[in-house]
Amino acid sequence: MSKKILIADDELRMRILVSDFLSMEGYDIVEAIDGKEAIDLFTDDPGIHLVILDVMMPFYDGWEACKAIREMSSVPIIMLTAKNREPDELNGFKSGADEYITKPFSPTIFVARVNALIKRTYGDDEQDEIIKGDLCIYPKQCRVTVTGNPVELSQTEFDLLLYMIQNETQVLSRDQLLNQVWGYDYEGTDRTVDTHINRLRIKLQACGSYIQTKRGYGYKFEVI
Repeated sequence: MSKKILIADDELRMRILVSDFLSMEGYDIVEAIDGKEAIDLFTDDPGIHLVILDVMMPFYDGWEACKAIREMSSVPIIMLTAKNREPDELNGFKSGADEYITKPFSPTIFVARVNALIKRTYGDDEQDEIIKGDLCIYPKQCRVTVTGNPVELSQTEFDLLLYMIQNETQVLSRDQLLNQVWGYDYEGTDRTVDTHINRLRIKLQACGSYIQTKRGYGYKFEVI
């Protein structure tokens, strides 16, 4: 059964971004628009495995919500905020938070930290390997092989390939890939995606054909 994550943020755009990142990882998402609703939802749902709280919210801020939830449960809590001063971070930990992530953030790093906290708390159920045709990817080691031979990829190339594999057969727009792999605040262009796709195809040799171009929209990963 997939893990359930409660996200509380009064900014709709941020809730959508965080929800999209984590839904792609297979998590079930519950959303709250303020600290009070976060506390109410957590109280009513004993199946929530992790809580992500924005600091600046109406009614109850993230620190107050964190303290209230911590009084009820030892569930892992991540504070998500634009405040990056050391006193703010210390305040988050004193309130009972397990992690403190500042905005803007890299989606890849954000998801990795969520996964790491989930694994520390509930155990590791990540796939050791993903096999697609002659391509094998090892998420834990950030390693890729083609017909058993290692392929040297940059971290961005690896993240791009993994994201496309996790969304196999879906047509992904360039904007989607920029947001999910490079981050929502990245000021890149379509050319950034095209360049990395071309490099990936070359490095993956015969398996490069698994990355298909959908003219006028973007790319799709599919074993053919």
